[in-house]
Amino acid sequence: MDKTIIEAQGNVAVVRMANGVSNALNPELIEDLTHTLEAVKKEFRGMVLAGNTKFFVIGFDVPTLLKLDRPGMVDFFHRFNQLTLDLYTFPLPTACAVAGHAIGGGNILALTGDYRFMAEGKKLIGLNEVQLGVPVPYLADLILRQIVGDRTATEMLYTGAMMSATAALEVGLVDAVVPEGNLEQKAIEKIANLSKLSLDGFSAIKENRTDSIRTAYQAGFAKKNAQFVDCWFSKKVQELLFKAAEKF
Repeated sequence: MDKTIIEAQGNVAVVRMANGVSNALNPELIEDLTHTLEAVKKEFRGMVLAGNTKFFVIGFDVPTLLKLDRPGMVDFFHRFNQLTLDLYTFPLPTACAVAGHAIGGGNILALTGDYRFMAEGKKLIGLNEVQLGVPVPYLADLILRQIVGDRTATEMLYTGAMMSATAALEVGLVDAVVPEGNLEQKAIEKIANLSKLSLDGFSAIKENRTDSIRTAYQAGFAKKNAQFVDCWFSKKVQELLFKAAEKF
């Protein structure tokens, strides 16, 4: 698991994504995160997901994913959504410490935490998928609407605009904006306090919060995920993606 690092902070695991500076989401990072969750579940009572001070996650590793044929992309997209669901329904208390930019898939991973702490400054967060011609994944759409409400979510998804930490706090996308030097400690403290609770009781309450989203996603994911892949392989979107890949 060389794309993730587990740092023990008492009963709390800080899971640090370490896929280069950008932490771009590719099959290797998805696989490592999936295995890491199983290890954390066995050994800890809470988790903080972190990246680095430049990028929490830049989003999908577009240059790598453009090399995949349709079956390969279908497999990757399924695994990404399963990871998103596993993080969102994870039975322990979780927080995301967003010290760097969280773009597209990075914002999606941040949505999965019970809490989101974002660093003060010029770092941005947002879901820019529409600007590349693809929809925000169905599961992420459902989670976003639960967190920020339908009107705010619709504006975010329709425009694909990035927002500052302050703006994200104002709409409820993040729970706190913290000086960068204190960011992870604040997240750890929050999860450490929650980890003292009965985990059976906590996980039942969390299941009540997440169950409707899980049920809705599982009922519709086959059609919705196919729509995403259809868009991905359309001629116009491929042109946009190849232009985006030049910036990596």
